[in-house]
Amino acid sequence: MISEHSPIRLLEVDWSWKNIKYWVSTEWSRHKFEKFISSQRNDRQDEYDRNNAPQDAPVNFDGYANAQNLIDAMRKRLCHQSTPEARELAESLKVAIKNSGEEELADVLVPNCLYRASCPEFTSCGMWKLIENACTKEELTDIRKRYKVYNDMIYSNFNNKEGA
Repeated sequence: MISEHSPIRLLEVDWSWKNIKYWVSTEWSRHKFEKFISSQRNDRQDEYDRNNAPQDAPVNFDGYANAQNLIDAMRKRLCHQSTPEARELAESLKVAIKNSGEEELADVLVPNCLYRASCPEFTSCGMWKLIENACTKEELTDIRKRYKVYNDMIYSNFNNKEGA
């Protein structure tokens, strides 16, 4: 999985998010995988002005992606430069994939800085600095060990949120 050879495209994930904000669904819709977003249209009613439709109206989002598509999308959505709402969905999807028995896939869903071993953004969100401080030099230079440090942090933080 971590080497991203082409057979990983045969592994597919299907998920749904109910009642997410329309603008968050739009943020996720930019990625290269199949998605179906319920319509916000209500223009068949009298006196409805689509120009005034709120961007935070709830919509349903169904996604269908192969492992490579998901890895690519999560590199952006797990970054703390992503909106907190989009990142929260990414983290919950990562944990759901892990909990469904696909831990090997879940563990390669990481932000871009983890993959690249450096932050590629114009302004860092601070995640890479956090990882640098949490890793030994050996862990930092070994992709599997670096990913493990990150995953231990994410799964621990997510379990703490769930238990709170």
